[in-house]
Amino acid sequence: MATDTFIKLNPIFINPNRFNLRECSNLSPKSISSLSCISPRLISCSHVNPRTLIYGENDNILFPKKKIPSMIRCQTSLGIGRNQKWWEKELKPNMKSVTSPQDLVDSLLNAGDKLVVVDFFSPGCGGCKALHPKICKIAEKNPEVEFLQVNYEEQRSLCQSLHVHVLPFFRFYRGSSGRVCSFSCTNATINKFKEALEKHGREQCSIGKTKGLEEKELVAMATNKDLSFDYKPKNNEVNREIKENDTIIQRSPTSKEQDEKRSLVISPAGIV
Repeated sequence: MATDTFIKLNPIFINPNRFNLRECSNLSPKSISSLSCISPRLISCSHVNPRTLIYGENDNILFPKKKIPSMIRCQTSLGIGRNQKWWEKELKPNMKSVTSPQDLVDSLLNAGDKLVVVDFFSPGCGGCKALHPKICKIAEKNPEVEFLQVNYEEQRSLCQSLHVHVLPFFRFYRGSSGRVCSFSCTNATINKFKEALEKHGREQCSIGKTKGLEEKELVAMATNKDLSFDYKPKNNEVNREIKENDTIIQRSPTSKEQDEKRSLVISPAGIV
């Protein structure tokens, strides 16, 4: 999408030795044309030469000799992809980001008999970043498999409700079987991922409804005050367990215990 930005320049005060275009530093010009006498071909998308603007090297003089203000029109693009994050690069059509707990639940249920791989990652995880290009290539070679990305930093409460404390981490879901496997792997142990994909990615038909997340996981998300997710347990045993947990009075955990509970183990590749 392109937009027009108008900048007012007064040639009286322009000094070629001190001239700069800070006002245009945040723009990505596709083309710049003058409403007076500026030649559009003098302006490039990536570089603007101040002396060219003032003196019009190898072309007509850019600014009129009369002491009147000039207006230039900058047609800019939004620069989509210029600041693209590493986890947004090389994505394939069968890869999508999870935006909420409900989005995760719906994506798993709507997948039917398809194999679904849920990829838990963190922007600051070096192992996640190194592994991402390989996962994208695997997704490209297996278009029948759905890949869901869960950003730990954006969905921290969701990950904690699902007991995800190690990154990078993967969970495989399929049809009425629900979760068929889960593990953590890095670039060095990518064969573990490939073996799981080979084992559970074979075409098959499930008997029964698609399961998706487990009952306890759904309940954990519903009881998490930081999440906006509604769910009524269907299992009486789960209801009984929730009531028992509510009636038990436990001692307040120390700050050290709270830190251990909330700790996140990141791959040996370290933080980028």
